[in-house]
Parts: sequence; C-alpha cells; structure tokens
Amino acid sequence: MSIESTPTLALIHTSPTLAPLFGALCLRHIPEAKVFHMVDESLIQDTVRAGSLRKQTIRRVIDQIASAEAAGADAVLVTCSSIGPGVALARQIFDIPVTRIDDAMAEKAVQEACTIGVLATLRTTLDPTTALIREKAAEAGRTVELVECLCEKAFPAVLAGDTETHDSILREALINKLNGLDVIVLAQASMARVVATLPPGTLRSPVLSSPELAVLRARQMMISAQVMRSSA
Repeated sequence: MSIESTPTLALIHTSPTLAPLFGALCLRHIPEAKVFHMVDESLIQDTVRAGSLRKQTIRRVIDQIASAEAAGADAVLVTCSSIGPGVALARQIFDIPVTRIDDAMAEKAVQEACTIGVLATLRTTLDPTTALIREKAAEAGRTVELVECLCEKAFPAVLAGDTETHDSILREALINKLNGLDVIVLAQASMARVVATLPPGTLRSPVLSSPELAVLRARQMMISAQVMRSSA
C-alpha cells in the first residue's frame, strides 16, 4: 500500500549504533517517509545503573516524544526495550501514534507459540520484554509459558569490545538452553546478527527479532493515521 502524502517518522534510540540499522529498514519498507533519529544514551545508562526504569527516566522519555512531535513527527518508534514501558503512558498523552520496538514481536510470538523463550543480556531488558509478552497474551486470551534466559556475562563483554565472547555466550544459550521451544524471542535488536552466524539447521526453533517487525508496525500506524485524517 502506498502512502499518498509524505509522513514523518521519528525514531528514539538509546544507542547511536541503531540509527543505521533502522535507517536502512525504513528506506526498505517506508521509502516515501521522512525519517529522523533522536539519540540519548543516558536513558539506558540510567536504567542499567538503577536496575529498573525510574519515573524520572520515564518523564525524560515522554519529553523526547514531545520533542519529536514538536519537530513534525507523525509517528514515533521507541527502539529500546528497556525504556519501552514509558510508551504505554505516552499513548495516553499524545495524539500521534507511538510504538515500542517489541510491540509487534510480542504480538506475533503469542499468536504463534505456547512456549516462548526470551533471550537477553540485561535484567532491565528481560523484565519489560517478558511483561509485555504476558500482557499481549492476556489481551489475546492466550496461555503461554515463558522460558527466560539471561546472559549477564555477555553485556560487560560487549561493552569491553569483546564481541567474540558476547556472541559465544549467546550462541551457547540459543543452542543449549532455548532450542526446541515453539519460538525464541530476542529481547535486544543486536542479537539478530548472532543468530545469522549459526549454521542452517542448528536451531529447531523459529527466532523472532524486533527491528523489522517494528518498522512494519510503524508503517501500518502511519497509514492508519493518514486514513483517519483524510476521513475526518
């Protein structure tokens, strides 16, 4: 479906490394749209340091979304799972559609699976992701079993620049702890490249990653918003 006018999508990141990935996905799936990126690494740094998403940080996420709207955004995609819970509040405040990176992925997981593995390297990412999946399951009237897998040693490794150790820890978890479940959900966007390094047939479980599904959801939101405006 084509987008008749030129909508604007704002993406709010907590890491500058995500901007090129999402820029490419937007170019592929929403080539007609204008896209701009907002990056604030301190949002995730504060959340990791506190061990949870603080109210103060949620207020700052809301401020970021307000800035995006003021800059002309027709829709906002928040690309960090750890600050995702702030999106629920934002939806009550703003007229423009706002989505979080793992919304579409969580919905797809509960639609397709009964046993869902969730892989993360941070507790502050694992907890919001599992909470979202349970929320989506309840909304869909589905009963799901979650198998959580937290690879805490992988995060400090990647911070130190040791991507080999990070990737090795995740590969071991995928193969030996989550393999064979109905579906495996990657709680962090960066994990998709690790799955791509596994030989074909290594995993018996399908794997869901959030970035592409999130961009497709953002496209859907903008089309729906445009239809509503044109019919008003």
